[in-house]
Amino acid sequence: MKLYYAPHACSMAPHIVLRELGLPFALIRVDNSTKQTAAGEDFLAINPKGYVATLQLDNGQVLTEGPAILQYLADLRPEANLAPANGTFERVRLQEWLNFVSTEIHGGLGWLFNAQVPEEVKTLIKEKLFKRFAVLVRTLEQQDYLLAGEFSVVDAYLFTVLRWTSVFGIDLEQWPALARFQARIDQRPAVKAALAAEAV
Repeated sequence: MKLYYAPHACSMAPHIVLRELGLPFALIRVDNSTKQTAAGEDFLAINPKGYVATLQLDNGQVLTEGPAILQYLADLRPEANLAPANGTFERVRLQEWLNFVSTEIHGGLGWLFNAQVPEEVKTLIKEKLFKRFAVLVRTLEQQDYLLAGEFSVVDAYLFTVLRWTSVFGIDLEQWPALARFQARIDQRPAVKAALAAEAV
């Protein structure tokens, strides 16, 4: 498999999961501005959507969209328990959280990267985002991970996008449960390995 990524982008979540699962993969860096890979390939020919994460399977199939990639990877090694089994209500809960993180947290923070968005609009975006943080806090004050039990793929996703808060001067210490969550996930060996690989 090949994971097309940009350093510290949302593609870090499947990168972490690949390492958690111990699956063999090649890491292919993409320049988001030129849409070229590090080897000079046209990334748009691989993923016409033009953004990471993109996972190319050994059979040539290309899979896009973080939540889909995360679930696909988890199902390759179900014994690792990074996602509840398909067909269970717990899997539906995972999908619920993946959608929430994707639309409300990832989506909200993503707008803050856009230099064309006026500051007054960014202020409104942050207000909405902080209301969504409160939803996360209610769960993470009661348990260590978004799903009851152990670390799952949605925790890798949330960890990845919450890392962006520092770029915008948002101090997660305002939400101690979120700060503890980030510190907890940061200590995982697979997370440390992914961060080190993307720092190169």
